[in-house]
Amino acid sequence: MDLDAYVLERAGEWDRMEELARRRRLSAEEADELVVLYHRATTHLSVIRSRVPDPVVIADLSRQLLAGRAAINRGRRFSWQSIGHFLTDAFPAELYRARHWWLSLAVLLTVLTAGLVWYVADNPPVAALFLSPDQIEGLEEDFVSYYSEYRASNFAARVWTNNALLTAQCIASGVLVVPVVYLLGANLLNVGVTGGVLAGAGSLDTFLGYLAPHGLLELTCVFVGAGVGLRIGWGWIAPGPERTRREVLVARTRSGMIVAVGLVPVLLVAGVLEAYVTPAPVPPTWRVAAGAGVWGLFLLYALVQGRAADRRAAGHGVRRLSRAANR
Repeated sequence: MDLDAYVLERAGEWDRMEELARRRRLSAEEADELVVLYHRATTHLSVIRSRVPDPVVIADLSRQLLAGRAAINRGRRFSWQSIGHFLTDAFPAELYRARHWWLSLAVLLTVLTAGLVWYVADNPPVAALFLSPDQIEGLEEDFVSYYSEYRASNFAARVWTNNALLTAQCIASGVLVVPVVYLLGANLLNVGVTGGVLAGAGSLDTFLGYLAPHGLLELTCVFVGAGVGLRIGWGWIAPGPERTRREVLVARTRSGMIVAVGLVPVLLVAGVLEAYVTPAPVPPTWRVAAGAGVWGLFLLYALVQGRAADRRAAGHGVRRLSRAANR
């Protein structure tokens, strides 16, 4: 192996790693770049040691690697600026990048659920496969009382915890694909059978009036979690020609972690809607309008703010590549 040629070809990456390691603050993209460069440099050092163990090159590269490792491992101080960056850039950008997955799921599952509601309503014996006669008879009363059975603050916390767990399960199990399909199928069946029984009894307005105020936002969060999870799984199955399967999986898993954290406060809002707005003693149209308004704000945040954040991130990437090419 020609050591001089090998070093000359890779010295730019080592210098870039050292430059990033010296900075006091790194953006998310720069932090990712530092980690990638560090792992590449460790491979380069291993190759040099095994083939052409030049002590000067090994010592210099080892020094740069130590600086890179120290920068990766150093603790980060709490900063309101980092929270602001997460809310205005990192989270909405990841929502936007995964939009095709969760929007497609939302449309597909909404159509399937509507079809199941219609089928159960039109075929009453189907409901008997899942519910007892007593459960079917008292379903409307149980459905309405469910939202006011517990103290509102406790109910909001309970709903928030359950929905956050379900969404996290969809994201975490996405690489296996099948668990996400099962979780979505179980949720679809529950909503479809309940809606079908109520629709068959002439109480479809009750079903929609109590589900829509919180369900629009809550189910969208579930769709987002499931879509991001399936996106991770698809990255493992079909990574594409430009990156390795491992690189795609790492990148999309990181994206999934950002979405999982970002959905926590959104699901809290959905829990508050379910505990305070859904059972509120006001006309159903008011409750639905309130839920639809919050849901619309989330869609604007994910698609409009997300698009702007994604473009800013792309612009930073282009400038970074330009600087690297001009060094």
